[in-house]
Amino acid sequence: MQTLHLPAGRPRAYLNPYAAGVLLGLVLLATYALTGRGLGATAGFAAVATWLTGLVSPAAVQASAVHLKYWNDGAPWLNWTLFLLVGALVGAAWSARQAGRFSVGIERGPRISDGQRLALAFLGGFIAAWGAKLAKGCTSGQALTGSSILNAGSLVFLLAVFVAGFGLARFVRKEWL
Repeated sequence: MQTLHLPAGRPRAYLNPYAAGVLLGLVLLATYALTGRGLGATAGFAAVATWLTGLVSPAAVQASAVHLKYWNDGAPWLNWTLFLLVGALVGAAWSARQAGRFSVGIERGPRISDGQRLALAFLGGFIAAWGAKLAKGCTSGQALTGSSILNAGSLVFLLAVFVAGFGLARFVRKEWL
C-alpha cells in the first residue's frame, strides 16, 4: 500500500475523546440554535440523488413525493445539509493536515487485498445507506440528534449499532488482524 504523507515529522496526539464529545455537543447545540434542526447527512445525499435523477428523468422526480421533498427547483445546493457534508470533508482534511496525519491510501489488514477492502467498503456503505433510508435518518441524525432529544427510537438505534458492532466484530476482525 502506498501512502502519501504531506507534513513531515511526528504526528500530534489525538484530541481527548471527552473534549471532542463536548465540542461535538456544542456543534449540535449551535446547529439547533441556527437552523432549528439537528445534525444529519442523509438529506444532503438525497438532494444530490434527486438532482441527478432530475437530469435523467424530470418526470420521475415530479412523480415521487420523496424526490419532491429534496427537489429545490433542481438546485441541490439550496439544501443546507449539502454544505454540512462539504464542510465535514474539508474540515476533516484540514484537521488531519494540521495534526500531521493527512494521507491518501487504502487502509486494510494484512490478509486482504486492496480490491477486497474497497469491495467490502462499498458493500458496507450501501448497507448503511439503505439502513439510513429505512430508519429515516443516518447515524449522525439518529444517534447524535435523536438521542440528544431522548427520542426512544434513536436510543434503540444507538443500542442496536453497538450490539451489532460487537456481534460482527468476531467475524470481520480477520480482515484487520
